Amino acid sequence: MADMTHSTTPHASETTTTARPEGNLVARFFRATEIDTRMLGMIGALLIIWIGFHILTGGLFLTARNLWNLSVQTASVAVMATGMVLVIVTRNIDLSVGSILGFTGMIMGVLQAQYLPQLLGFDHPAIWAVALIGGIVVGGLIGTLQGFIIAFLSVPSFIVTLGGLLVWRGATWFVTSGQTVAPMNPSFRLMGGGAEGSIGETWSWIVGIVACLAIVAAIVNARHQRKRFHFPRRPLWAEYVLAGVGFVTVIGAVMVANAYFWPINIARRYAEANGIPWPEGGLQIPHGIAIPVLIAIAAGIVMTFIATRLRFGRYVFAIGGNPEAAELAGIKTRWVTVKIFALMGVLCAIAAAISTARLNAATNAQGELDELYTIAAAVIGGTSLGGGLGTIAGAMLGALVMQSLQSGMVLLGIDTPFQRIVVGIVLVTAVWLDTVYRARAK
Repeated sequence: MADMTHSTTPHASETTTTARPEGNLVARFFRATEIDTRMLGMIGALLIIWIGFHILTGGLFLTARNLWNLSVQTASVAVMATGMVLVIVTRNIDLSVGSILGFTGMIMGVLQAQYLPQLLGFDHPAIWAVALIGGIVVGGLIGTLQGFIIAFLSVPSFIVTLGGLLVWRGATWFVTSGQTVAPMNPSFRLMGGGAEGSIGETWSWIVGIVACLAIVAAIVNARHQRKRFHFPRRPLWAEYVLAGVGFVTVIGAVMVANAYFWPINIARRYAEANGIPWPEGGLQIPHGIAIPVLIAIAAGIVMTFIATRLRFGRYVFAIGGNPEAAELAGIKTRWVTVKIFALMGVLCAIAAAISTARLNAATNAQGELDELYTIAAAVIGGTSLGGGLGTIAGAMLGALVMQSLQSGMVLLGIDTPFQRIVVGIVLVTAVWLDTVYRARAK
């Protein structure tokens, strides 16, 4: 944090942004902290949703149990939403993600339940890993195929992926002639969450501490890079505010995860298996952070790095901003498109692993309507259907908003058809707000 204690004498380039007196106190605060107002608005909407459902459900929504389950249920769509951002940024769309999830999930289920035990042995420790890799490879190949048709055969992405929605859903049925495949490998099931699919109290705090240190490192590195290239830097008080908000968010999330304890029957079996005496008040074992949540966070970090730090990410946003100019600049736009859809296929397979592990089964209906939730998450998160604009973090937050609405309506006992009506209205509203925002930004 040495750089954060840098002399308060403003750098020549700093004074252009940090010393401007224009605007009221709120405007100066947002300018100094560089907080995305659209992201802040989405967080505000999420809090309103949470508080509203908490009141309507009689205090059931904002409980450790429901919030923990909410995080696990959000994970698979959040993973796919990170890829959907890049797809939509380039002015494309992918309607096949739910079907690819179902197909790759079925492939992974068949591999570990039928084929791999015969080849490697029933209890071989590598079964789950081989099944996962197999599903990811299949997902990547499907995405590559669809991307090639879109880029090199000039078929619109809407048509290609609409066809993919039908083809891969039908292919899912043909893999097992409509039969459900279950159960999954015990190690594979850890990716779905549950009592065993969580990292526990101690490791959750370790992850939380590492996350806080990462926030500090990111802030220090950003200031160093801005100083190095003579870019304006945020005032120190703004850096401390951002770090404080990050710390509170991380610590709060860890506390919530650790406040949800194992069900009493599972805890009792665990105590008996490990020779732990059963106390009078029961044994309280915290779940901690669920593994699927960690997978989703890891996907978000990797995708953010790809989108903001790699040349490929710059090409993606350049194509979305002006495809003709990107082509004239020497960017191989067709191959970038193929890579985007290949990446989307890989992310669908990862989401399929989470979903299949959580259900402990591969079913023909798996992933149905997930394309709707994934696109809605990206759009609600600020990804513009006009191309060239979007953030990974916003899409993941959008996924949390969508799942919060669905979870709240389930707790209220609202029928599934009406839930879909609400989701549709939210999606249309999000697109309308994006249109208004872009019109005012011009």
